[in-house]
Amino acid sequence: MFVLWLAGGGSRPDLLGQVVVRVVTFASLVVAILIGLKPSLKATWPVGAILLATLLLLLVQLVPLPQALWMALPGRGDFAFAQGLGGVPQLWRPLAIVPGATVNAFFSLCVPFVILLLISNIKENEHLWLMDLLLFLVVGSMILGIIQFSGAIYNNIFVNDTSGQVSGNFANRNHFALFLSIGCMIAPVWAFGGNGGVRRRGPIALGLILLFVLMILASGSRAGIVTGAMSLLIGSVFVRNGLRRVFSRPPRWIFPALMIGTLAVVMGIVLLSIVADRANSIDRAVALETTSDMRTRGLPVVLHMISLYFPVGAGAGGFDPLFRMHEPFSLLKVTYFNHAHNDYLEIALDTGLPGLILLAVALGWWLITSIRAWRSHDNKLFQPLGSAVLLLVFVASAFDYPARTPLMMAVIAVAAIWLTKAETALRSALPGGAQQL
Repeated sequence: MFVLWLAGGGSRPDLLGQVVVRVVTFASLVVAILIGLKPSLKATWPVGAILLATLLLLLVQLVPLPQALWMALPGRGDFAFAQGLGGVPQLWRPLAIVPGATVNAFFSLCVPFVILLLISNIKENEHLWLMDLLLFLVVGSMILGIIQFSGAIYNNIFVNDTSGQVSGNFANRNHFALFLSIGCMIAPVWAFGGNGGVRRRGPIALGLILLFVLMILASGSRAGIVTGAMSLLIGSVFVRNGLRRVFSRPPRWIFPALMIGTLAVVMGIVLLSIVADRANSIDRAVALETTSDMRTRGLPVVLHMISLYFPVGAGAGGFDPLFRMHEPFSLLKVTYFNHAHNDYLEIALDTGLPGLILLAVALGWWLITSIRAWRSHDNKLFQPLGSAVLLLVFVASAFDYPARTPLMMAVIAVAAIWLTKAETALRSALPGGAQQL
């Protein structure tokens, strides 16, 4: 997790961080095979099944096809024309138009795969340690963001960060803001679910949440405003459940008073940030012009590409060169449009109907499992926390591509495992009301 935090904040395949991440990931897999415990995948089989289906889908895209069959696939006509002009002999080709990018996408999934194997059989108290570790990593990202915000020169050799941009250990400020938003939800669970005592951890968690909110505003991420607001709302639910766990019958005034006080402090901090001209996220949201936003201008081209290659898709990971092929002259500029900035649309473009079906299955599993987790009357916080983390990722994926970074892949895998596991590390040691001593 530390290596992923250090070098896994970018998604481009040519980054040095990708080499470090994958070497350490495969080395961890080898060590786990040699001296580790046998993975227990029974409790987490839905996550493993979805991940395995994704790997198989990418492998299918790499299977060579006869030239006649490949040319009959949607969207391959221009390539047939170019082949005829160049006198290129007929070759067997994979479904993926950019097979090298699909190979990279396949190997990128080694991170969630190894995370699944390593976490599948850890003890319940180690899930608490893992939650502490995630919160610690979010705090570390926040500290890097503060350093960048102060104007100090910071260059991460492992990711393609932009000089002067507040993005912590990520290459993208939207991904950084999402990571901080996840921290806003982990903090109250850490305060009420840990073994350190609410009186000591509660003020620390509140202070961390305020700092996370300030850094989201300072990052300049418009999507971060949405995910940050959602995390505060969901975090208040965790606080309420935590109060019920700590107090058998808490006074009715405690939760409203705590929420009103916290809201007043947060709003005061936000207003102070705006007055001091430090709320870059709000400034960018107010100054947004849809005519100049590349996401809006490129959307018609992306939709045309989806319709052109549907239902088989163009192949995972090939958005950049394919968009350059279809990019009109009116969109040309000195920078390039690396992704659709909407992962749902890019999944439809890359994998077509099979990918959309797999996405629908994953979303359906999340929805059904989340309803069960939130409606459960047991003293569980890990399952709702995993559900909430995945919800934030789903929302953020409508504006960007956070799930394509190795660090966020690991966080998603951890959250999915938390949501799946029926056991809980936060259950009281005392028997329930219907049990005998």
